[in-house]
Amino acid sequence: MKIAIVTDSTSYLSKEEQGKYGIHIIPMPVMIDGKSYEEGVNISTEEFYEKLKNSQSFPSTSQPAMGELINMYNSLAEEGYDAVISIHLASTISGFFNSLSALAPTIENIKVIPYNSKITVKLMGNLVIEAAKQVEAGKSIEEVIEHLDMVRDTIDEIFVVDDLQNLVRGGRLSNASAFLGSLLKIKPLLTFDKQSNEIVAFEKVRSRKKALKRTEELFKEAIDKVDYPVKAIVINGNDPEAGHEWKESIQSIYPDMKIEESYFGPVIGTHLGNKSLALAWMIDTETK
Repeated sequence: MKIAIVTDSTSYLSKEEQGKYGIHIIPMPVMIDGKSYEEGVNISTEEFYEKLKNSQSFPSTSQPAMGELINMYNSLAEEGYDAVISIHLASTISGFFNSLSALAPTIENIKVIPYNSKITVKLMGNLVIEAAKQVEAGKSIEEVIEHLDMVRDTIDEIFVVDDLQNLVRGGRLSNASAFLGSLLKIKPLLTFDKQSNEIVAFEKVRSRKKALKRTEELFKEAIDKVDYPVKAIVINGNDPEAGHEWKESIQSIYPDMKIEESYFGPVIGTHLGNKSLALAWMIDTETK
C-alpha cells in the first residue's frame, strides 16, 4: 500500500524537511484587518509580526477550505497513493480536525485517516516526520498510528507569554479568569493540560527571567522521571535572538541532548502574541 503524509502549515516544517520526507502541507488561513492570508504561502512569519504590530484589529484564524483539502487528496490518489495519514493541530484549539473527521468517510478514491496530534508547532512537525519515516520503512497504517501514539504520549511543553490577551480574546485559554487580575504584573506559564488537552495557565511568575528559570526547573523534573532519551525544542515568537540565547543556555546544561530551534508562525503567533517563548520536549527516537 502506498501511503501519503499530509499535515497543516502549523507544523512549521522547513521546505527541506518537506522535500526530504515527501510531506504535503495544507496552509492555514490567518485574517489581518479584513484580509485573508495563507500561512507560508502569501505571508511569511516576519511579515505577519510586522503587520501584527501595526494592525487596526485583533487578527483571527480559521480552517482551510475543505475543497482545497479534497483537491489535495484527489491529486494524491491520481499519483497512485492508496491512503493518506492526515496529521493536524490539536482539536482543542481548532475545529479543523473535527471537520476533517466528518469529511474523511466521504472521500471515495483514497482512504483518509485523520490523526489528532493533540499539539501543534514543531512538536507536531516532528510527529509528522516520524510518520513519514515509518511509511518509508514499509510499516502498515496500523503500525504507523501505533508508533505515532507512542511518540505523542511523550510530548510535553511549557509556554512563556508576555501577556494573555491574545489567548483570552481568541478563546484558547480555558482557565483565563484565574489569571486575568494580574496580567500586567506576571509572566504566566502555560501548557496543554494532560486530561483535557486544552491550553491552561498553571503558574504565575514575576519576570521573564524567572519564568525561563522556572521552566528549566520543570523541564529537569520531567526528564528525570522518564527512561528514554529526550530531545528538546526552543520555540520563539518573533524573538529569534532570545530563543537562540535560551537554547544555548539549556544546551550548556545538557551538552549531549539534541535541542532544536523553531518558531511560532502566523497562525499560532496570532494566539500567543509577540515575544512568546516555549520549551518543548519529546522522545528522541534516533538516540539509543
